[in-house]
Amino acid sequence: MTAALPGPGFYDSCMGEQGLAEVAAQLYALPFDDFVAARTAAAKDAAAGQGRRSLAAEVRSLPKPSVAAWTVNMLAAREPETLRELAGLGQSMRAAQSSLDAAELRRLGQERRQLLGGAVKAAQAVAEQLGRKISGTIAAEVESTLRAATADAGAAAAVQSGRLLRALSADGVDVVDLSDAVALPGLAVPAGPAPGPSGDAVRTRITRPIETEQPRLRAVRPEPRKTTPSALERARSLLKDAEEAAETAAEKARHDEEELASLTALTTELSDTARTLGEQLARCEQELKAARKRHQLAAAETQQAVRAADRARRTADLAQQRVLRLGNTPDP
Repeated sequence: MTAALPGPGFYDSCMGEQGLAEVAAQLYALPFDDFVAARTAAAKDAAAGQGRRSLAAEVRSLPKPSVAAWTVNMLAAREPETLRELAGLGQSMRAAQSSLDAAELRRLGQERRQLLGGAVKAAQAVAEQLGRKISGTIAAEVESTLRAATADAGAAAAVQSGRLLRALSADGVDVVDLSDAVALPGLAVPAGPAPGPSGDAVRTRITRPIETEQPRLRAVRPEPRKTTPSALERARSLLKDAEEAAETAAEKARHDEEELASLTALTTELSDTARTLGEQLARCEQELKAARKRHQLAAAETQQAVRAADRARRTADLAQQRVLRLGNTPDP
């Protein structure tokens, strides 16, 4: 099922009222396959407006999200409560981690597994409603992204923004890497208040996620002792990694092909416009040259006519004087 694209006047109205942020919000809420065409239409609408060339360029530069990021964006647009629950759980886990409450962390860990399972299924259902079936690899990326949202306040804000561009991951020690993860990161929605030393609410932005207590989680919940994998297990693991890498590469190739098609169409359009304007300019220059020649000829003819008129007037004056003289002279 593909949603209908907004009409031509829609983006022009959005740009006149709220600009790039409103356009981005609409684009990143569209079905995956509609993004490029809608972005091109929005850029054309912006370019057609008075003094909006820079806005058109900004719209055209909005990146298309990966399939996993798009799936999370659809969840943010259609079931935001699911993401709010995960963000709230993440706050509770960080609070338990800060107080070194191992029992509470175990309980919250079980709750997180349940919430993540339900959230991934909800994301798959939303994606399928919009005409795209989510593979197991993409579902794993969605789960990794949602898990990161529970581990880092900045990641939670990125997920809830609805403008996610790529999948996220968390290792339980460092803050989540959010570089190039969100379109228009300065406009991201805060993940929610986090308690500070005085109890005041602190708004966490995507551009500066700071969680200093995360390493304590590993100290409270030590990792189990690892066993040495067999050769078959290692081979299977390598095969799985290779398959996932191949699927990711194929998805990126499809994404790049769509970007190339969009840019090719834009280049063709601009080339046609430039050629048309060049032809018009050449015709205007020819017409101007001919008009200048006609002007010079008309000026010369006018000058000759003026001189001839002066001579004719002088001749007429002489003739009139002669007539007067003859009229005043008596006949012999």
